[in-house]
Amino acid sequence: MAEGASTWADLGAGAGTFTRAIASLLGRSGTVYAVDRDTQALGEVTRDLGGGQSARIHTVVGDFTDRLDLPPLDGIVIANALHYVPYEDQTRVLRQVASLAKRAAPLVIVEYERTNANPWVPYPITIRHLTTVAREAGLAAPTPLATRPSRFSGTIYSAVVRHD
Repeated sequence: MAEGASTWADLGAGAGTFTRAIASLLGRSGTVYAVDRDTQALGEVTRDLGGGQSARIHTVVGDFTDRLDLPPLDGIVIANALHYVPYEDQTRVLRQVASLAKRAAPLVIVEYERTNANPWVPYPITIRHLTTVAREAGLAAPTPLATRPSRFSGTIYSAVVRHD
């Protein structure tokens, strides 16, 4: 992400950890849309932005699994959110999310590399499964960026998916 007049979205933003990171990377000329169903969590997004050096943040109460009314995006982050989408809907949702992005825009995915479901990760999406879902959605295979140990067990990965 380079500073400039970029417009990004953080889908499933929650309280905005990734939103604030994107905003600081984009700088003052950028815009970030923080999208989440949880109005209370979105209330935390714009707290403590500090110094006015960050992009403008717009909060949007909405569900990224439904249609969203956003401008064409230069990038999208979906962090720890796809694992809430039932398996039968993951391809449709990824295709729909990709339709919000400009042709060359990256979709940055952050997920747990696990196969066992639990109440916090009901529909795990390993990098291998993400590859299948991306292909089915008409997108290129993901490019893995990094993995880290998760404090909740196992590992967490980041990957970029783009239009094919």
